[in-house]
Amino acid sequence: MPPAPRRSPRAARGRPVAGRSGPRPAAPHPLARAGVRGPAAPQRPLTVPFAVAFAVLVALEELYLGWLVWAPDRELHWFVLLAVAAAVWALAGAVLVHRGRPRAWLVLAAASTVPLLFLLGLALLFGALGGAEEVWWALAMLVGPVGCLVLSAGRPIREWTAPRRGVPGPRRGVPAPFGRRRDTAAR
Repeated sequence: MPPAPRRSPRAARGRPVAGRSGPRPAAPHPLARAGVRGPAAPQRPLTVPFAVAFAVLVALEELYLGWLVWAPDRELHWFVLLAVAAAVWALAGAVLVHRGRPRAWLVLAAASTVPLLFLLGLALLFGALGGAEEVWWALAMLVGPVGCLVLSAGRPIREWTAPRRGVPGPRRGVPAPFGRRRDTAAR
């Protein structure tokens, strides 16, 4: 008896096997065989460390401005405390964004908007007074707040700090008033 003709494994797949109807089922995905289930945890975007670095730069600039105001008379005034509070605000926003807390990009964007507006106003004031060198220093210091604002308002960081869906809220399981279910629409 002559030997059976050789066939490739691909050609044999489409061929019906005795006792079974239809094509063979596809092999499971390698990750499914390894026991990995569900979507992977979100990974930190590459722009997050840069946004944190710019937030630290904003905090340092705010502390520098506070030091410039404090240096002439060495007294603790309210505007020095305001500069320290703004620096703490920027650092808190940086920590929140780095940890991926929900809506942390808003904290960081607001913390960079305040010194941005202050430095623009300072540049306009120095320009009106005729101090060209001071105007350029104020404009050079805009690098920190502008970079922080652009990075924190970017899509990767907004998605990284977006509220997670599917997490049960604090009011789940609480009965609705008057025996009505919450998920039914009012008619």
